[in-house]
Amino acid sequence: MRLLPLAPGGPRRGRPRHLPFCSPALLLLLLLSGCLGVSRVAAASRRPNVVLLLTDDQDEVLGGMYVPSALCCPSRASILTGKYPHNHHVVNNTLEGNCSSKSWQKIQEPNTFPAILRSMCGYQTFFAGKYLNEYGAPVAGGLEHVPLGWSYWYALEKNSKYYNYTLSINGKARSHGGNYSVDYLTDVLANVSLDFLDYKSNSEPFFMMIATPAPHSPWTAAPQYQKTFQNVFAPRNKNFNIHGTNKHWLIRQAKTPMTNSSIQFLDNAFRKRWQTLLSVDDLVEKLIKRLEFTGELSNTYIFYTSDNGYHTGQFSLPIDKRQLYEFDIKVPLLVRGPGIKPNQTSKLLVANIDLGPTILDIAGYSLNKTQMDGMSLLPILKGASNLTWRSDVLVEYQGEGRNVTDPTCPSLSPGVSQCFPDCVCEDAYNNTYACVRTISALWNLQYCEFDDQEVFVEVYNLTADPDQITNIAKSIDPELLGKMNYRLMMLQSCSGPTCRTPGVFDPGYRFDPRLMFSNHGSVRTRRFSKHLL
Repeated sequence: MRLLPLAPGGPRRGRPRHLPFCSPALLLLLLLSGCLGVSRVAAASRRPNVVLLLTDDQDEVLGGMYVPSALCCPSRASILTGKYPHNHHVVNNTLEGNCSSKSWQKIQEPNTFPAILRSMCGYQTFFAGKYLNEYGAPVAGGLEHVPLGWSYWYALEKNSKYYNYTLSINGKARSHGGNYSVDYLTDVLANVSLDFLDYKSNSEPFFMMIATPAPHSPWTAAPQYQKTFQNVFAPRNKNFNIHGTNKHWLIRQAKTPMTNSSIQFLDNAFRKRWQTLLSVDDLVEKLIKRLEFTGELSNTYIFYTSDNGYHTGQFSLPIDKRQLYEFDIKVPLLVRGPGIKPNQTSKLLVANIDLGPTILDIAGYSLNKTQMDGMSLLPILKGASNLTWRSDVLVEYQGEGRNVTDPTCPSLSPGVSQCFPDCVCEDAYNNTYACVRTISALWNLQYCEFDDQEVFVEVYNLTADPDQITNIAKSIDPELLGKMNYRLMMLQSCSGPTCRTPGVFDPGYRFDPRLMFSNHGSVRTRRFSKHLL
């Protein structure tokens, strides 16, 4: 099985070509978490290889999976650990929020799935690109720190850049400048990945994680792509440039209609994001061709996804992520590999906490030996019938704000952040929420609670309202609302197997309202529960 070659005549100009390029893949529609009883030596020659391609801030286009947090570092931590944020404790992009902190390094890094692949399954492990947003901070070991489990480490210091950055090459710093031919980061990652494939050991299977800066800001495209997509604009879907009625105050404060300058800015950002992805296309093409040339493509699983989504004008929010809506929590997931039939689509509910368990399952390592919250997708990928699967996933986000008034928005009190010149802010301390995202045979719902003085609730029926325009929290059946509240409370305190218990619409679900007043859960949840009943 192989990917289709690029179309003759160069890239398509209607959308980034890497998406149609992966057409014979299994595309999982989502909302986006021990080696078997054989010796390592005996099994190594027949275990598949795995490549994980991770982009930065790429929203879902063809359908995909859910992320448990709409922000880079918490989401990447979930990919690596297979855990929800409340279990890996990375809550934002700062050291104080546990992003690549000493605590993360000590407690979580030894238990990531690459560490298990290396120590327990005999895999060569290769990393290239953006790791976590605070990686390389001097107070957390600097660039000398190489996380456990990586045989080859080629990691970017801090956040995404395209030029003028520093890499940790197995713990040694290497600085890059602004020369496209030798410094453009996406191309550098492509070249070092090909070098790994050329010089790795042929006696062990390998795992590669390639994390590109694209399409994260500053959206610096390669020179040959800077004039592409000139007639492309951000999607004008139903929730574009409208007021977020009956939503959390942070959404309601956005100015509607947006100014012409704001719309021009977000259209330009959208265009530049696509331009940066063309270099990701080139990386994918080179990687596939090299695997095919070496005869390893047929024994290699390839996963393509992103850390979180992105919005451009939805509910009059100019550009960013961090919100609870589909455009920020839903990312692409394309998979191909041994035993996967081409051109399949699954509508089962999967999350990025499932990537680690899936890759360990491919390597023959039992999920029961881990503390991961996710599930293995391998049965779905191989077309298993009569599969029992989850009907809900958890989404968590802890808002960030500043203790002083934002200079671009003096009319708002301290506590907001990510503000634009026209005084539209994308985040705040009390933009802290948790959601249950449910998909079953009969229901397609999202239920969210905010941790604020209002205990604000948003509920959406995505069957009738896929753009999440109408908050039905005050009109939905109170009994169903109570069950969703209880399910959220349970998921917020789950760990490992308890994160995989039956959801509200599963046959095995049992609802006991008395538990809503026990010591389980927070005061916030219990107070809201009492109000419901």
